Amino acid sequence: MNIDLEELYRDLHANPELSFQEVRTADIVSGHLEDLGLLVHRAIGKTGVVGVLDNGPGPVVMLRADMDALPVKEATGLDYASAAVGVDHDGREVPVMHACGHDVHVTCLIGAVETLARNKHDWQGTLIAVFQPAEEWGGGAQAMVADGLYDAVPKPDIVLGQHVAPFPAGWFGVRPGVAMASADSLNVTLHGRGGHGSRPETTVDPVLMAAAATMRLQGVVSRELAASDAAVVTVGQIHAGTKNNIIPETATLGLSIRSFSESTRDKVLGSIERIVRSEAAASDAPKEPDFHYEERFPLTVNNEPAANRITAAFRAAFGDNKVIDPGPVSGSEDVGELATAAGAPLVYWFLGGIDESYARQWADQGRLPEDVPSNHSPYFAPVIQPTLTFGTEALVTAAREFLAAPK
Repeated sequence: MNIDLEELYRDLHANPELSFQEVRTADIVSGHLEDLGLLVHRAIGKTGVVGVLDNGPGPVVMLRADMDALPVKEATGLDYASAAVGVDHDGREVPVMHACGHDVHVTCLIGAVETLARNKHDWQGTLIAVFQPAEEWGGGAQAMVADGLYDAVPKPDIVLGQHVAPFPAGWFGVRPGVAMASADSLNVTLHGRGGHGSRPETTVDPVLMAAAATMRLQGVVSRELAASDAAVVTVGQIHAGTKNNIIPETATLGLSIRSFSESTRDKVLGSIERIVRSEAAASDAPKEPDFHYEERFPLTVNNEPAANRITAAFRAAFGDNKVIDPGPVSGSEDVGELATAAGAPLVYWFLGGIDESYARQWADQGRLPEDVPSNHSPYFAPVIQPTLTFGTEALVTAAREFLAAPK
């Protein structure tokens, strides 16, 4: 009996789970893999699942999908929209939504495994299907590696994966070389001296420090980097104070930093620390700022020969005009950790997930309307079809490109 991928997708979308909490999703995945005859390893990297299909001598090909959702309240109005809530790693109750399309990734990988398992006469080698937890937290791939992933399964000869994105369904974005940015999450605590809002002269105001630092940080990219050295510095959070007439003791900035080379990353992070320390010194802060680095995503670098093979295979399967080079993308991924730990090449591509009617506008204008919801939006809702069909076929096509032909 064939798996109903549309039903599976709707179920996953309506029942999302936060990073390292993907228990229900892992159970569903494990059940399908076992039904398809794979050897299944559970609880690798806490909630990760790996299925192995040994089909004789030949290359070892790893296909990867991520499983976790985001603390976002869904606003799509779909009849299968999420109403789920969860508790995040800070103990806060939050809404939960598949706002990044990981439910698409899981569904397409299940579909690809089903196709390859039912057509074993067409290929030889070993297929490894990795369902990874906690991509959004930036630690899931590394957690699986540290928990003995490559003690449980053979090291792959290549790692393959895809990410749904807001461009027309049936289109694919493949880029050799640096495909996605590295990302760093940084929390900075600025220390002041609190007091009454009516007597600011007796205090050192950390809110003013935070505001000045936030403004000054906008000059890192625009005034300290060459035009050819792309980066993004975002202050996404500012927290301070409890009451309007109290100057607080501390203020905290939450930063996200994206870059496309290690040298640029080092320069940006150095500039951020210099600027924040200088603003604290200018305010006569009683204590140096605290810098707390959280999750880190490495650069996603596609092996050029392998990416070129995938591009050619996709063009043959889906049409020359359906495969584009999207350029370096400032989003980030941790899939590269799986390839690096195995010493294997990586190819990671983008899967179109919005209505095909937008293809004409893309062709005419080279861009989509600004109101098309993107990943992490509460309105992000990939069209079910033909996204699932093309996503499944893409994984099968890519895997077959590297698996051996039958003898």
